[in-house]
Order: sequence, then structure tokens, then C-alpha cells
Amino acid sequence: MELKDEIVINAPKEQVYAALNDPEILQKCIPGCEELIQNSDTELEAKIVLKVGPVKARFSGDVQLDKSGAPDGFSLTGQGNGGTAGHAKGGADVTLVADGDTTILTYDAKAQIGGKLAQLGSRLIQSTAKKLAAKFFKSFAAILDAEKSD
Repeated sequence: MELKDEIVINAPKEQVYAALNDPEILQKCIPGCEELIQNSDTELEAKIVLKVGPVKARFSGDVQLDKSGAPDGFSLTGQGNGGTAGHAKGGADVTLVADGDTTILTYDAKAQIGGKLAQLGSRLIQSTAKKLAAKFFKSFAAILDAEKSD
């Protein structure tokens, strides 16, 4: 499964990059995120509850960040296990481009799933992934807008 999108965020690039590296902000934005622990500058651990079609599961996962392209972008890879519901692994490349007072965020993500989730069908999985990504970025943009007006 692949997801690509471009989002304009009403904040300068440095602020967007800092927010993307702030576990408190990320936890508020990630749908179903119960816990997000930063183990190091490049390692995160998450517990997330997701419902995909008829399958609801609590996932535990690890994410590794490659910040070698910072602050213009970074890459991340991760894997999660939802017990009997299945498992997922994947990664994404995120690019940030300053455009005046705004930032253009582009991402290109790939994921593989297995278990019960994989049996639900690619259209359901793809549409759910798109909805979750849209929800994340809507929340993320709203938090940065609120910070800007404070």
C-alpha cells in the first residue's frame, strides 16, 4: 500500500519540523494514540488503538527516525503488532519546503500488513489509511495554527 500527499501548513518550516519531533504534539495528532514514548532522539515507541472495518486492535510499535536530511526532511521506518488482528510495517519520507510564512509538507509512505487486517481487502485498508492520515494532518495543522495565534 502506498500513500502520497502534499499539505500546506500555516507555519514556518522550523516550527513545523520542531512540532514533527515533539512527542506531545504527535500523540495529540495520531488517531487512537494512547501512549508515545521517546526513547532517544531517533527512536519512538507507541501504543495505538485502531478500528479498521470490523477489526479493532491495540497496536504496539517502534519507529526509527533518520534525521540526516533535517530540517528539510526526514525518513522514518516502523513496525507494529496488533496481536491476532495482525501486524504492519512500513516507512515514509517527509519533505518540508518553506513557502513564505507557510510550509509545504510532502510525504511518500509505504506499508505492508498481515494477519486479519490483510484479509479485509486493499480498498478498505487504503481508504482507512487515507482517512487516518488526513485526520493526523488536520489535527497537526490546527495545533500549529493555535500556537501561532497565542
